[in-house]
Amino acid sequence: MERGQRRLAGIDVLRGIAIFFVLMNHVNIRLLQNKVPYMNGIARPLIGALVWNGQNGVQIFFAVSGFLITSMSLRRWGNLSQVRVRDFYRLRFARIAPLLLLLLAVLSALHLAGVNLFVVNPARTTLGRALLAALTFHINVLEAHKGYLPPSWDILWSLSVEEVFYFGFPLACLMLGRGKWLVALLAGFVVVGPFARTVLAYNEVWREYSYLGGMDAIALGCLTALFLNSRTLTPRTLRVLQGLGSLSIIFVLGFALVSRDLGLEKTGLDMTILAVGTCMVIAASAQIGSGASTVLGPLRWLGQRSYEVYLTHVFVVIALLNIFIAAGKPLGGVPLYFASSGEFVGDGER
Repeated sequence: MERGQRRLAGIDVLRGIAIFFVLMNHVNIRLLQNKVPYMNGIARPLIGALVWNGQNGVQIFFAVSGFLITSMSLRRWGNLSQVRVRDFYRLRFARIAPLLLLLLAVLSALHLAGVNLFVVNPARTTLGRALLAALTFHINVLEAHKGYLPPSWDILWSLSVEEVFYFGFPLACLMLGRGKWLVALLAGFVVVGPFARTVLAYNEVWREYSYLGGMDAIALGCLTALFLNSRTLTPRTLRVLQGLGSLSIIFVLGFALVSRDLGLEKTGLDMTILAVGTCMVIAASAQIGSGASTVLGPLRWLGQRSYEVYLTHVFVVIALLNIFIAAGKPLGGVPLYFASSGEFVGDGER
Protein backbone atom coordinates (compact mmCIF):
# COMPACT_ATOMS: atom_id res chain seq x y z
CA MET A 1 0.00 0.00 0.00
CA GLU A 2 2.77 2.41 0.97
CA ARG A 3 4.61 2.03 -2.31
CA GLY A 4 1.68 3.54 -4.16
CA GLN A 5 2.20 6.95 -2.60
CA ARG A 6 5.10 9.34 -2.42
CA ARG A 7 7.44 8.97 0.52
CA LEU A 8 7.18 11.66 3.17
CA ALA A 9 10.69 12.44 4.38
CA GLY A 10 9.63 13.83 7.75
CA ILE A 11 7.61 10.73 8.57
CA ASP A 12 10.47 8.45 7.54
CA VAL A 13 12.74 10.41 9.88
CA LEU A 14 10.26 9.93 12.73
CA ARG A 15 10.28 6.18 12.15
CA GLY A 16 14.06 6.26 12.00
CA ILE A 17 14.17 8.04 15.38
CA ALA A 18 11.82 5.41 16.78
CA ILE A 19 13.91 2.43 15.67
CA PHE A 20 17.14 4.18 16.74
CA PHE A 21 15.94 4.47 20.34
CA VAL A 22 14.69 0.88 20.33
CA LEU A 23 18.11 -0.27 19.13
CA MET A 24 19.99 1.78 21.75
CA ASN A 25 17.72 0.46 24.48
CA HIS A 26 18.34 -3.16 23.54
CA VAL A 27 22.12 -2.67 23.47
CA ASN A 28 21.85 -1.04 26.89
CA ILE A 29 19.85 -3.96 28.30
CA ARG A 30 22.41 -6.48 27.07
CA LEU A 31 25.22 -4.49 28.74
CA LEU A 32 23.38 -4.23 32.05
CA GLN A 33 22.51 -7.93 32.06
CA ASN A 34 26.21 -8.69 31.63
CA LYS A 35 27.12 -6.33 34.49
CA VAL A 36 29.08 -3.84 32.42
CA PRO A 37 29.27 -0.63 34.55
CA TYR A 38 29.51 1.69 31.59
CA MET A 39 27.22 4.34 33.11
CA ASN A 40 29.67 5.32 35.85
CA GLY A 41 30.52 9.00 35.64
CA ILE A 42 27.89 9.81 32.99
CA ALA A 43 25.06 12.20 33.86
CA ARG A 44 21.75 10.39 34.47
CA PRO A 45 19.72 12.69 32.17
CA LEU A 46 22.09 11.96 29.28
CA ILE A 47 21.94 8.21 29.90
CA GLY A 48 18.15 8.33 30.15
CA ALA A 49 17.81 10.26 26.90
CA LEU A 50 20.09 7.96 24.92
CA VAL A 51 19.35 4.44 26.13
CA TRP A 52 16.07 4.32 28.06
CA ASN A 53 13.69 5.51 25.35
CA GLY A 54 12.90 2.19 23.68
CA GLN A 55 9.28 2.23 24.86
CA ASN A 56 8.93 5.82 23.70
CA GLY A 57 10.34 4.84 20.32
CA VAL A 58 7.58 2.27 19.92
CA GLN A 59 5.00 4.91 20.86
CA ILE A 60 6.29 7.15 18.06
CA PHE A 61 6.09 4.25 15.64
CA PHE A 62 2.49 3.49 16.70
CA ALA A 63 1.42 7.07 15.95
CA VAL A 64 3.11 7.02 12.53
CA SER A 65 1.55 3.64 11.76
CA GLY A 66 -1.98 4.83 12.55
CA PHE A 67 -1.54 7.86 10.32
CA LEU A 68 -0.16 5.89 7.39
CA ILE A 69 -2.78 3.14 7.50
CA THR A 70 -5.64 5.63 7.68
CA SER A 71 -4.31 8.01 5.03
CA MET A 72 -3.58 5.14 2.65
CA SER A 73 -7.05 3.68 3.26
CA LEU A 74 -8.59 7.05 2.43
CA ARG A 75 -6.46 7.30 -0.69
CA ARG A 76 -7.32 3.77 -1.78
CA TRP A 77 -11.06 3.70 -1.05
CA GLY A 78 -12.00 7.37 -0.87
CA ASN A 79 -14.02 7.00 2.31
CA LEU A 80 -13.44 4.80 5.32
CA SER A 81 -17.00 3.54 5.17
CA GLN A 82 -16.09 2.00 1.79
CA VAL A 83 -13.08 0.06 3.06
CA ARG A 84 -13.01 -3.45 1.62
CA VAL A 85 -12.33 -5.58 4.63
CA ARG A 86 -11.01 -8.56 2.69
CA ASP A 87 -8.61 -6.40 0.67
CA PHE A 88 -7.46 -4.59 3.82
CA TYR A 89 -6.60 -7.89 5.51
CA ARG A 90 -4.95 -9.24 2.37
CA LEU A 91 -2.72 -6.19 2.03
CA ARG A 92 -1.86 -6.24 5.72
CA PHE A 93 -1.00 -9.93 5.53
CA ALA A 94 1.26 -9.33 2.54
CA ARG A 95 3.11 -6.63 4.45
CA ILE A 96 3.50 -8.44 7.78
CA ALA A 97 3.45 -12.20 7.22
CA PRO A 98 6.50 -13.06 5.03
CA LEU A 99 9.19 -11.66 7.31
CA LEU A 100 7.31 -12.66 10.47
CA LEU A 101 7.01 -16.29 9.35
CA LEU A 102 10.67 -16.36 8.35
CA LEU A 103 11.65 -14.89 11.72
CA LEU A 104 9.61 -17.49 13.62
CA ALA A 105 11.17 -20.29 11.59
CA VAL A 106 14.69 -19.05 12.40
CA LEU A 107 13.85 -18.54 16.08
CA SER A 108 12.40 -22.06 16.29
CA ALA A 109 15.57 -23.51 14.77
CA LEU A 110 17.79 -21.55 17.17
CA HIS A 111 15.68 -22.68 20.12
CA LEU A 112 15.90 -26.34 19.09
CA ALA A 113 19.64 -25.96 18.58
CA GLY A 114 19.99 -24.59 22.13
CA VAL A 115 21.63 -21.32 21.10
CA ASN A 116 22.12 -19.01 24.08
CA LEU A 117 19.64 -16.09 24.35
CA PHE A 118 17.31 -17.77 21.85
CA VAL A 119 16.00 -20.65 23.97
CA VAL A 120 12.47 -20.26 25.34
CA ASN A 121 12.66 -20.92 29.08
CA PRO A 122 10.66 -24.13 29.70
CA ALA A 123 9.84 -22.91 33.22
CA ARG A 124 7.81 -20.13 31.62
CA THR A 125 6.35 -21.61 28.46
CA THR A 126 7.01 -23.92 25.51
CA LEU A 127 8.14 -23.27 21.96
CA GLY A 128 4.71 -24.26 20.66
CA ARG A 129 2.94 -21.89 23.03
CA ALA A 130 5.27 -19.05 22.03
CA LEU A 131 4.63 -19.74 18.34
CA LEU A 132 0.88 -19.73 18.92
CA ALA A 133 1.11 -16.42 20.77
CA ALA A 134 3.19 -14.87 18.00
CA LEU A 135 0.88 -16.06 15.23
CA THR A 136 -2.29 -14.97 17.05
CA PHE A 137 -0.80 -11.68 18.26
CA HIS A 138 -0.86 -12.13 22.01
CA ILE A 139 2.83 -12.37 22.87
CA ASN A 140 2.21 -9.41 25.19
CA VAL A 141 -0.45 -11.35 27.11
CA LEU A 142 1.79 -14.41 27.37
CA GLU A 143 4.69 -12.38 28.73
CA ALA A 144 2.47 -10.54 31.21
CA HIS A 145 1.40 -13.90 32.67
CA LYS A 146 4.56 -16.00 32.27
CA GLY A 147 7.43 -13.51 32.17
CA TYR A 148 9.71 -12.20 29.45
CA LEU A 149 10.63 -14.37 26.48
CA PRO A 150 14.07 -14.24 24.81
CA PRO A 151 14.75 -10.83 23.23
CA SER A 152 14.00 -11.79 19.62
CA TRP A 153 10.59 -13.07 20.76
CA ASP A 154 9.97 -10.22 23.17
CA ILE A 155 9.99 -7.54 20.47
CA LEU A 156 6.84 -9.11 18.98
CA TRP A 157 4.75 -7.59 21.77
CA SER A 158 4.38 -4.37 19.78
CA LEU A 159 3.29 -6.27 16.68
CA SER A 160 0.60 -7.89 18.83
CA VAL A 161 -0.77 -4.49 19.86
CA GLU A 162 -0.64 -3.12 16.33
CA GLU A 163 -2.21 -6.08 14.54
CA VAL A 164 -5.06 -6.50 17.04
CA PHE A 165 -5.92 -2.84 16.43
CA TYR A 166 -5.80 -3.36 12.67
CA PHE A 167 -7.95 -6.45 12.89
CA GLY A 168 -10.80 -4.33 14.21
CA PHE A 169 -10.01 -1.15 12.25
CA PRO A 170 -11.66 -2.01 8.89
CA LEU A 171 -14.71 -3.45 10.66
CA ALA A 172 -15.09 -0.25 12.69
CA CYS A 173 -14.65 1.81 9.50
CA LEU A 174 -17.32 -0.19 7.72
CA MET A 175 -19.84 0.23 10.53
CA LEU A 176 -18.98 3.73 11.79
CA GLY A 177 -17.10 5.43 8.96
CA ARG A 178 -19.99 7.52 7.67
CA GLY A 179 -20.60 9.46 10.86
CA LYS A 180 -18.78 10.82 13.87
CA TRP A 181 -18.93 7.57 15.80
CA LEU A 182 -15.60 6.41 14.40
CA VAL A 183 -13.97 9.60 15.66
CA ALA A 184 -15.63 9.04 19.04
CA LEU A 185 -14.31 5.47 19.17
CA LEU A 186 -10.77 6.58 18.33
CA ALA A 187 -10.99 9.39 20.87
CA GLY A 188 -12.07 6.79 23.42
CA PHE A 189 -8.84 4.88 22.84
CA VAL A 190 -6.90 8.11 23.43
CA VAL A 191 -8.68 8.76 26.73
CA VAL A 192 -8.25 5.21 27.99
CA GLY A 193 -4.55 4.98 27.08
CA PRO A 194 -3.08 6.68 30.19
CA PHE A 195 -5.32 4.61 32.48
CA ALA A 196 -4.21 1.41 30.73
CA ARG A 197 -0.59 2.31 31.49
CA THR A 198 -1.31 3.02 35.15
CA VAL A 199 -4.40 1.98 37.12
CA LEU A 200 -5.39 -0.84 34.75
CA ALA A 201 -1.89 -2.33 34.64
CA TYR A 202 -1.77 -5.37 36.94
CA ASN A 203 2.03 -5.76 36.68
CA GLU A 204 5.06 -4.02 35.20
CA VAL A 205 4.99 -6.02 31.96
CA TRP A 206 1.35 -5.16 31.27
CA ARG A 207 2.06 -1.53 32.09
CA GLU A 208 4.33 -1.39 29.06
CA TYR A 209 2.83 -4.06 26.80
CA SER A 210 -0.95 -3.76 27.17
CA TYR A 211 -3.15 -3.42 24.11
CA LEU A 212 -4.91 -0.25 25.24
CA GLY A 213 -1.65 1.25 26.48
CA GLY A 214 -0.35 1.41 22.92
CA MET A 215 -3.55 1.79 20.94
CA ASP A 216 -3.99 5.42 22.02
CA ALA A 217 -0.99 6.41 19.88
CA ILE A 218 -2.31 4.44 16.91
CA ALA A 219 -5.72 6.08 17.34
CA LEU A 220 -4.11 9.54 17.48
CA GLY A 221 -2.36 8.78 14.20
CA CYS A 222 -5.70 7.74 12.68
CA LEU A 223 -7.37 10.93 13.93
CA THR A 224 -4.55 13.01 12.45
CA ALA A 225 -5.11 11.46 9.02
CA LEU A 226 -8.87 12.04 9.28
CA PHE A 227 -8.32 15.66 10.30
CA LEU A 228 -5.98 16.36 7.39
CA ASN A 229 -8.19 14.62 4.84
CA SER A 230 -9.46 17.27 2.36
CA ARG A 231 -8.11 20.00 4.64
CA THR A 232 -5.16 22.30 3.92
CA LEU A 233 -3.56 24.11 6.82
CA THR A 234 -1.92 27.51 6.51
CA PRO A 235 1.90 27.70 6.43
CA ARG A 236 1.87 29.50 9.77
CA THR A 237 -0.24 26.77 11.37
CA LEU A 238 2.07 24.11 9.98
CA ARG A 239 5.13 25.88 11.40
CA VAL A 240 3.46 26.12 14.81
CA LEU A 241 2.55 22.42 14.73
CA GLN A 242 6.05 21.48 13.68
CA GLY A 243 7.61 23.57 16.45
CA LEU A 244 5.27 22.48 19.25
CA GLY A 245 5.42 18.87 18.14
CA SER A 246 9.21 18.85 18.05
CA LEU A 247 9.39 20.45 21.51
CA SER A 248 6.97 17.85 22.89
CA ILE A 249 9.04 14.99 21.48
CA ILE A 250 12.30 16.50 22.78
CA PHE A 251 10.77 17.05 26.22
CA VAL A 252 9.58 13.46 26.67
CA LEU A 253 12.68 11.87 25.15
CA GLY A 254 15.26 14.17 26.68
CA PHE A 255 13.84 15.26 30.04
CA ALA A 256 12.44 12.10 31.59
CA LEU A 257 13.44 13.17 35.10
CA VAL A 258 11.53 16.44 34.76
CA SER A 259 8.55 14.55 33.37
CA ARG A 260 8.70 12.20 36.35
CA ASP A 261 8.87 15.10 38.80
CA LEU A 262 5.79 16.64 37.17
CA GLY A 263 3.89 13.37 37.65
CA LEU A 264 3.44 12.75 33.92
CA GLU A 265 4.96 9.27 34.02
CA LYS A 266 2.92 8.29 37.08
CA THR A 267 -0.31 9.26 35.30
CA GLY A 268 0.69 7.79 31.94
CA LEU A 269 0.40 11.19 30.28
CA ASP A 270 4.03 11.32 29.20
CA MET A 271 3.32 8.80 26.45
CA THR A 272 0.19 10.70 25.43
CA ILE A 273 2.18 13.93 25.12
CA LEU A 274 4.77 12.10 23.03
CA ALA A 275 2.10 10.69 20.70
CA VAL A 276 0.39 14.09 20.35
CA GLY A 277 3.72 15.76 19.58
CA THR A 278 4.50 13.07 17.03
CA CYS A 279 1.15 13.65 15.33
CA MET A 280 1.82 17.40 15.17
CA VAL A 281 5.09 16.74 13.37
CA ILE A 282 3.34 14.20 11.13
CA ALA A 283 0.71 16.77 10.16
CA ALA A 284 3.36 19.35 9.30
CA SER A 285 5.45 16.83 7.36
CA ALA A 286 2.44 15.57 5.41
CA GLN A 287 1.48 19.03 4.16
CA ILE A 288 4.84 20.77 3.93
CA GLY A 289 6.28 17.79 2.09
CA SER A 290 9.88 19.01 2.13
CA GLY A 291 12.80 16.61 1.90
CA ALA A 292 14.96 15.66 4.87
CA SER A 293 18.40 17.25 5.24
CA THR A 294 21.51 15.26 4.43
CA VAL A 295 22.33 15.06 8.14
CA LEU A 296 19.07 13.20 8.75
CA GLY A 297 19.67 10.84 5.83
CA PRO A 298 20.65 7.82 7.97
CA LEU A 299 17.54 8.22 10.13
CA ARG A 300 15.37 8.51 7.04
CA TRP A 301 16.98 5.37 5.63
CA LEU A 302 16.27 3.50 8.86
CA GLY A 303 12.69 4.75 8.82
CA GLN A 304 12.10 3.47 5.31
CA ARG A 305 13.04 -0.04 6.50
CA SER A 306 11.75 0.22 10.06
CA TYR A 307 9.71 -3.00 10.10
CA GLU A 308 12.54 -5.10 8.70
CA VAL A 309 15.11 -3.52 11.03
CA TYR A 310 12.83 -3.91 14.05
CA LEU A 311 12.29 -7.63 13.53
CA THR A 312 15.95 -8.44 12.81
CA HIS A 313 18.09 -6.02 14.81
CA VAL A 314 18.31 -8.25 17.90
CA PHE A 315 20.38 -10.79 15.92
CA VAL A 316 23.00 -8.11 15.31
CA VAL A 317 22.90 -6.87 18.90
CA ILE A 318 23.46 -10.38 20.28
CA ALA A 319 26.17 -11.27 17.76
CA LEU A 320 28.15 -8.14 18.62
CA LEU A 321 27.55 -8.78 22.32
CA ASN A 322 29.28 -12.15 22.00
CA ILE A 323 32.27 -10.46 20.36
CA PHE A 324 32.32 -7.82 23.11
CA ILE A 325 32.26 -10.49 25.84
CA ALA A 326 34.94 -12.55 24.11
CA ALA A 327 37.16 -9.44 24.09
CA GLY A 328 36.86 -9.23 27.89
CA LYS A 329 34.07 -6.63 28.09
CA PRO A 330 36.40 -3.61 27.84
CA LEU A 331 34.73 -0.36 28.91
CA GLY A 332 36.50 1.43 26.08
CA GLY A 333 34.69 -0.84 23.66
CA VAL A 334 31.19 0.16 24.82
CA PRO A 335 30.86 3.16 22.45
CA LEU A 336 32.05 0.92 19.62
CA TYR A 337 29.41 -1.67 20.57
CA PHE A 338 26.65 0.94 20.39
CA ALA A 339 27.94 2.41 17.14
CA SER A 340 28.63 -0.97 15.51
CA SER A 341 25.12 -2.23 16.31
CA GLY A 342 23.59 0.66 14.40
CA GLU A 343 26.06 0.37 11.54
CA PHE A 344 25.72 -3.39 11.14
CA VAL A 345 21.93 -3.22 11.27
CA GLY A 346 22.03 -0.71 8.42
CA ASP A 347 24.53 -2.71 6.37
CA GLY A 348 22.61 -5.93 6.92
CA GLU A 349 19.38 -4.42 5.65
CA ARG A 350 21.13 -3.11 2.54
